[in-house]
Amino acid sequence: MSTTDLPASHAELMDGVYRWQRHIYDLTRKYYLLGRDRLIAGLDVPQGGTVLELGCGTGRNIVLAARRHPNARLFGLDISAEMLETANAAIARDGLAARVSLARGDATDFDAKELFGVERFDRVFVSYSLSMIPGWEKTVSAALASLAPGGSLHVVDFGQQERLPRWFRALLRGWLRKFHVEPRQSLRDILESESERTGATFHFRTLYRGYAWLGVIGTRK
Repeated sequence: MSTTDLPASHAELMDGVYRWQRHIYDLTRKYYLLGRDRLIAGLDVPQGGTVLELGCGTGRNIVLAARRHPNARLFGLDISAEMLETANAAIARDGLAARVSLARGDATDFDAKELFGVERFDRVFVSYSLSMIPGWEKTVSAALASLAPGGSLHVVDFGQQERLPRWFRALLRGWLRKFHVEPRQSLRDILESESERTGATFHFRTLYRGYAWLGVIGTRK
């Protein structure tokens, strides 16, 4: 899907949400987007491997992954031009432009070959983006389709706060709605179903009493 074919309503919504927030996004989100660093630490990218982040936002995660894996090539996709502007600046600031490429696109329907010149990736990860993407289930399918044999998909996002007090859950949900964020109740079921459909392995962890969920789908070689 080319940038001219992007779903205008969602792209415009995300640009509107983050036009100003992108300047303070990383400073504020570090307090409640929990589990991101754990996901990055678990990528275990092979030597000279390729990594794609769907919903790369400000570039915070992709910069950390690039530092951790100095021989990898990294790619980031986001629907928001505003966020990509911030991400490109962060990548340039860290001197990573030679190894990191970004493109604007829809995570539910993208052509990696057209966008990046790469068809398959050793690792794909999605960090706190599925809870903001309409039709997010398609993102899971698209991510798996873009994996190389033996590759893996890593997902971290809000859980259902199942072991946290009800008042906390209510406050959190109310706050998240202000940013068009909806924790996906069926996230685990969809990941597990997709792993079964593709004959892949599936590992799942609840973090911080259900505050966050972390899932990994590993494909066969």
